[in-house]
Amino acid sequence: MAEIKSTMEMVLERAARMAAEAPDVSSNDDDLEAGMRLAAEFLRDNGPSLMETLENQTAKSQMEMRKGMVRTLLRNVVLPRNEELQATGKKALKAIVELNANSAEIGSICHELQQILEQYSQHKQQMTQQFEQALIGQIQQQLMAAGQEVPDNLSAAMHPKYQEELGKVTADLNNQYNDAMDQRKDFVLQHISG
Repeated sequence: MAEIKSTMEMVLERAARMAAEAPDVSSNDDDLEAGMRLAAEFLRDNGPSLMETLENQTAKSQMEMRKGMVRTLLRNVVLPRNEELQATGKKALKAIVELNANSAEIGSICHELQQILEQYSQHKQQMTQQFEQALIGQIQQQLMAAGQEVPDNLSAAMHPKYQEELGKVTADLNNQYNDAMDQRKDFVLQHISG
């Protein structure tokens, strides 16, 4: 009877076995964070190739580091408000494709994201021109209806609600493009996590 273990001893032994078999979560988190940090450094100052950095890691670390890298890179693919953001987004997409060279799906999605970014700039410019032309037409009609002369240097910015209305139109456009980009980003994240 002395050989029979108590229930508590059995539970403790089972917990010890489970802990020994469980993956080291802190190591995974460290690798994920390291990947995020490396991708941020890469985007900031043209650090070493992310693939070269990954190849120098253990097989166990590579997967989590790649996830961290891709997450950071995707966060930097945003609607281009200026040339710097556009260049960063392009660089991030190129790095994602390089990190996932064996996945034609990710390459295709990154190509779609690049096209969305390019279309956005063109669409925003066209939309702004159309919006300004419509406002100029309104101002001209108001001046003519009031019997006033229409100046040659008429500008849409003369409309009292120009900034407010342009902001609304731009916000709608941004929401449409952000939704399209978010769908593709989510696909990439699911693909590398699965």
